[in-house]
This record gives sequence, C-alpha cells and structure tokens, in this order.
Amino acid sequence: MHSRLFDIRQLEAFAAVMSAGSVTGAARLLGRSQPAVSRLIQDLEADLGYALLHRSGPRITPTSRGLQFHAEVERHLASLTHIRERANAIGLDEPISLTIAATPSLAAGVLPRALAAVSPDLIPRHLHIQALAAENVVQAVLARSADFGIASLPLEHPGLDVHWIADAPCVVALAVDDPLAGNDVVRLADLAERRIITLANPFRLRHRIDEALARAGVAPQRIIDVNSSMTALTMVRVGLGVALVEPATVVGVPLEGIVMRTLDQTIPFLFGAISPAAHPLSPTVAAMIDAARAVALAMPGCRLRELGGDGALAEAIYGNSIVPEGTLS
Repeated sequence: MHSRLFDIRQLEAFAAVMSAGSVTGAARLLGRSQPAVSRLIQDLEADLGYALLHRSGPRITPTSRGLQFHAEVERHLASLTHIRERANAIGLDEPISLTIAATPSLAAGVLPRALAAVSPDLIPRHLHIQALAAENVVQAVLARSADFGIASLPLEHPGLDVHWIADAPCVVALAVDDPLAGNDVVRLADLAERRIITLANPFRLRHRIDEALARAGVAPQRIIDVNSSMTALTMVRVGLGVALVEPATVVGVPLEGIVMRTLDQTIPFLFGAISPAAHPLSPTVAAMIDAARAVALAMPGCRLRELGGDGALAEAIYGNSIVPEGTLS
C-alpha cells in the first residue's frame, strides 16, 4: 500500500458505490460521469493494494476487505462533516455540533424528552443521534466519535466517566384486550402458557429476565427474542404474545393498543450516562446529561444507583444500593 494520503474524492466515490450498489448509481449521486467514478475506485484500490469490489460485468459486490474498509470510510467522512460543522459554529460563537449515542430504546424513550428540556440556546444547529447496540455506544464514546452516550449496563471501562446510573423495573406489555390487561400487577407465573417476547442479548437485560422467570417456575415453551423493545411492542400489538421489556420505550413511545403493567417480581433495567474520561463537558453536554437523568427518574419506580466509593460501580450493576433523586452530581 502506498504511503501517500488518500484523495477524498476516492473515498467519496467508494462510499457512494457502496450506498448506491452500482457505479452508475454512484455517478448519479455524485454528479460525475460513470468512467470518472470507476477510475477513482480503481485508483483507490491501487493505493490500497487490494480489491474493494468484486466485478462481474455490470454487477459489483464488495469484497470482505471492502466491507471492513467501508466502515472506516464512513467514520472518516462523518468526522470531516462534523469538523466543518464545528468550525462554522466556532466562527459564529454558537454551540458546536453534538453527537449522542444511545441504545434504540433509550434513544426513543429518553433522548427526545431530554432534548426538549434543554435550553434552546444550548442546542447546536447540527445534532447527531446514533441509535446503536449498547456495546457500540460504549465504543463510540471511547473513540470520542460520540460526545456522550446512554446505554444499559455493564459500563465498566477506565476510559469512561459514568455520570449516573439508574435502575428502572421491567414491565410487561400487553395488548389492550388481553385478559391480563385488567390487572394492576401481573404475576410472572400467569405467563407460563403464553408466548413471551423479550430481548436477545444474554449479557445485559436478558439474563435478569431469564433468572426471574426461573424463580417464578416459568419455563416458556414459545419465545420470540428481538434486539429492540420497539419491535417487541409492535409484535404485542398484533397479538403475537406478551413482552417483558424495559420501561423506557413503553413510557417514551406509547403505542395505541398496548398497555403496560407492573410485574410481581422486580427485574432491574440498569442504564447510565457516559462520556470520555477526563474530557471536559461542554455546557450542552452537561445539560443533556442532567436532563436525561431527570427524564429517566420520571419512569415508574426508577431510582438512582450509588456510584461513590471503592467497588461502587460493580455494586451498581450487581448490588441493591439505591439512593434518592438528587444525591448524585
């Protein structure tokens, strides 16, 4: 691979081909001729020393290396866009652009109301919200491609500052005409014969749900696992089952035809706000972290978990130390 810097036009051409699925489509996106785009891709491959695309007549597909390289190109091009936005904001003495990473449930159930609670003067012209898997939220904050994040636990990492951790009890989501919808509290034992829809990740919320079902003597014979609470709720609405989910989506994005009920056993959904370690918070980020905490604490039964002292973060994940609202900075 040659050591000279990449030509930005080559990277844009490759990204356009990946987005459009063809050189012809990429040429239309870029307002260039098809031969010009083809030449840019060929020059990029020559600089790299390996093929990015498989070519079979007019059809192209990315190579395995092409797929990996595309992820890097997307990050690079996004960074360049953000640099331009921030440069413009600095010139105008305005809040600089902000990138927030959150899991889909928290991006939908917490962030909108948190943003609405922040002073309009602190909201930048350009705001980027990324809905990612919890592990990817952590990586985005560590890489500083996100200014802060909100994700489910665990969040232990020396490169992160954890600003608060909240504990909200999971709920059962039912179709409005479900026989159990008339109950204020639903027993897990009452779900023994039902199809249960729940989250898939075994290292986060799912293992707590499985443990609670086992304690209640429930061994579901029919399960649908999903990677998004919103997906679970839409399945409940069409009668596919009952959902055991975190409360953020149900409270923040209420769906017609679905009701939320308390469970007879507490299944904690633990989540928190993070930023890069030892990185000063801008006024906008500080306000967003506080607003997101307030929105989280408005969920039924939500409490803050203690962070102070040795081993307290592990205690926040696995223990039962709960503090009242307002005791964390």
